[in-house]
Amino acid sequence: MSFVEYSDCIKEGDIAIVYVSHENMIPVKVKPGVQTQTKYGVIRHSTDLIGKQYGTKVTCSKGGWVYVLHPTPELWTVTLPHRTQILYTTDIATITMMLELKPGSVVCESGTGSGSLSHAILRSIAPTGHLHTVEFHQQRAEKAAEEFTEHRVGHLVTVRNQDVCKEGFGVSGVADAVFLDIPSPWEAVGHAKTAMKRHGGRVCSFSPCIEQVQKTCEALTDQGFEDISTLEVLLRVHDVKTVSLPTPDFGPTQPTQIQTDEDAKKPPQKQNQPCVTQKTTILPRDMPGHTGYLTFATKPRT
Repeated sequence: MSFVEYSDCIKEGDIAIVYVSHENMIPVKVKPGVQTQTKYGVIRHSTDLIGKQYGTKVTCSKGGWVYVLHPTPELWTVTLPHRTQILYTTDIATITMMLELKPGSVVCESGTGSGSLSHAILRSIAPTGHLHTVEFHQQRAEKAAEEFTEHRVGHLVTVRNQDVCKEGFGVSGVADAVFLDIPSPWEAVGHAKTAMKRHGGRVCSFSPCIEQVQKTCEALTDQGFEDISTLEVLLRVHDVKTVSLPTPDFGPTQPTQIQTDEDAKKPPQKQNQPCVTQKTTILPRDMPGHTGYLTFATKPRT
């Protein structure tokens, strides 16, 4: 099992995702003799998981069932233990596309946080790329390094515990792209430029406040970056439901008789009007609000 490669069968030591429902997924480390509790009962790792194929439907002790899924960066994002606020798939997809990440890319990231974006970057740059990620908090840096090794992507990433605003990324002239998710990204723009290759590259900064964006854009301009742009990604989910609508009545096909006074006094006769069913979308009453601004820029070729 690896977060950047797929395996058919579940093995001891794997990280598997137990899918109970769309709102309830549990990451488990598979070990012989260990049990995992779900609302449908117990899953026994030795008999229910080890040796089974990923995607298997597992019956729990109470008779209910769950699916056991292969881990992916998207599933890890919704199940990981939170050490910090994290980026979610909507922003992550935009970041990996706008930074033009591909197999073999070298990326610098700060800060590592809970590793949500890091896993998506690693999948994008595998098998020959490398991620240099910097985390100011020592315990978070150590835990992130431990998780990367456990998820069998440790060979693709170097974790450094240092202040990127003062010490930089620890590399020079190697990065194709740089990502900043720190309180004062404008203080790290110079270090980002130093870490990037001479032939150019892309940089992205994530900030929740527009004042941070303004200072970052000023620093990018001062450092000679071009094509500076800021965008905000908002997710709007439409609910789909089936509705039944009456068929429009366009009147009789034969010429209508002239209505007399006696006819007008008669009560209207009820008719069984045919209906048609169709799918329609309902706008959400509540919509997730602002998460943050994404600022992108390009380093000119030198």
